[in-house]
Amino acid sequence: MQAEPKKTLVGQEYEVEVGAVAHGGHCVARTEDGRVLFVRHALPGERVLARVTEGAEDSRFLRADAVEVREPSKDRVTPPCPFSGPGRCGGCDWQHAKPGAQRRLKGEVVAEQLQRLAGLTPEDVGWDGTVMPAEGDKLPVGEVPAWRTRVQYAVDEEGRAGLRRHRSHDVEPVDHCMIAAPGVTELGVEARTWPGMAAVEAIAATGSQDRQVILTPRPGARLPLVELDRPVSVLRVDERDGGVHRVHGRPFVRERADDRTHRVGNGGFWQVHPKAADTLVKAVMQGLLPRKGDTALDLYCGVGLFAGALADRVGERGAVLGIESGKRAVEDARHNLRDFPRVRVEQGKVEQVLPRTGITEADLVVLDPPRAGAGRRTVEHLAALGARRIAYVACDPAALARDLASFREAGYRVRTFRAFDLFPMTHHVECVAILEPVGKGA
Repeated sequence: MQAEPKKTLVGQEYEVEVGAVAHGGHCVARTEDGRVLFVRHALPGERVLARVTEGAEDSRFLRADAVEVREPSKDRVTPPCPFSGPGRCGGCDWQHAKPGAQRRLKGEVVAEQLQRLAGLTPEDVGWDGTVMPAEGDKLPVGEVPAWRTRVQYAVDEEGRAGLRRHRSHDVEPVDHCMIAAPGVTELGVEARTWPGMAAVEAIAATGSQDRQVILTPRPGARLPLVELDRPVSVLRVDERDGGVHRVHGRPFVRERADDRTHRVGNGGFWQVHPKAADTLVKAVMQGLLPRKGDTALDLYCGVGLFAGALADRVGERGAVLGIESGKRAVEDARHNLRDFPRVRVEQGKVEQVLPRTGITEADLVVLDPPRAGAGRRTVEHLAALGARRIAYVACDPAALARDLASFREAGYRVRTFRAFDLFPMTHHVECVAILEPVGKGA
């Protein structure tokens, strides 16, 4: 006989004292009967009424929203965005926290992940625990940095553009996303309806006036005539193969970073914060200190941001190999790096292509893996190359910590560590770790 499903606890309310922040944009609390709650819209030290949003009697933990704050934290503010709050837009996690408190919470999450998954303290990695704001983002309480140069709007059944609610397919219609960059807002996506569309992505390039929308139609729907408030290129996602195809205008946008222009086609990956690309290139190059004649690897290289920065610094006697899985990204990287004859870009998964290259040594390595991290096998392969320094750029502190543990087992230690708040109002944080072989350096 099948066991009867346990009773859902969704809607159940508990008054709890909120504990430490956890990875994912929530804090941890315990009910009087010992149940673990992951509570959104709360801050450490608060006493709140938490309403369960996910979980049953036999769940390891429950997810909940703080629907009433009975003892607020000194770090709490009224969310500036009218669409923020329990059951509303899921785009931001920390609208209810002062900007400085948001960065402090992110620092605590990074430190906790390093300790729990890698056994490393901030002192071990040479980090003072600070999460640095991007240039121009240090604003007074109540003001929100408009930083998001790429916004993926979901579209509801009535054709209204909005954003997904947290852990839901439901759409919260919005008339203005406060964290959207001015170039996105100026397009006016939220002001019109999008019949037959499932999603509309708006892109406002940094360093050029290029604007682009990418339409994802519902099955069988026809594309609408796109008339927005600024000149814009239009692309569409093919419902059969998921490919992106040009409708009119350029199939790419031009992004600017490290004093160079980069072509990014078909909605390909580029850092979302307008200051992010330059901030990360600067941190990576300061950590690696490339020399003329160095050989370098740029893994998960995208359209060639770090490969270009390396090539510029290692000079004509140096060489750079980039590896990237996305076909269009590789085409763009080869275009963007065409002025560097000693740069090569290979297409494929890093764990498959890297062993096939026959490379047995390198002076420098940059890796900027996806959210899942690089993985033990790739880490061990990189360590065997004996690079003088390795720069690891990470958008997920848990994956970073797991990979740092693997690097330590393979004979590398963290020389310096930096964290940047390139996603204000959300729980996301970007980190740059510079590694070197054990026994080298200071």
